[in-house]
Amino acid sequence: MSAITPSLKFFLNLTMVQSLIFKRFDTKLSAHGISLNEFMILYHLGEAPDEKLRRVDLAERIGLTASGITRMLTPLEKMGLVKREANSRDARVSYVKLAKAGEKILNESSATAEEVTELILGMVKTKKMEDFSKMLQELGATIK
Repeated sequence: MSAITPSLKFFLNLTMVQSLIFKRFDTKLSAHGISLNEFMILYHLGEAPDEKLRRVDLAERIGLTASGITRMLTPLEKMGLVKREANSRDARVSYVKLAKAGEKILNESSATAEEVTELILGMVKTKKMEDFSKMLQELGATIK
C-alpha cells in the first residue's frame, strides 16, 4: 500500500482513540448501570432548559439519527431515567425529560466520568487540549 496522507492518518488514529475511550468509559460507567452514550443523553438533558429536549434535538446533540435516539431512549424510559412529555401546544411534538432517577444517576456518574477523563487526559497539557477542542468544534463537535 502506498503512503497515506497525514489527514487520513489523523482520522484513523482519532477513530482508534475514540474506540479506546468508549471502552474505558463504558467499563467505568457500567457501575452506574449506563453506557457512555446513555451518559451523554442524561448529560444533554441535564444541561437543557427544564431538563427536556425534543427527540430530534437530542439526536443532533448526540450525533445520532432520530431512529437511533429512539432505540436508545426505550431502555432508559423502562429504567425510569427519562420520561416522555407531551407538548401542550403541538400534539405532534414530544419531549424527552430527565426523570428524578436519571438526575440521580447523572450526578453520581458525573464524578466517575470526571475520574476517567483525568486518567485519559491527565498527562495532556491544557493548551494542547484547548487547541484540540477548538479543532473538534470546527469539525462539528457541539459541546463548547
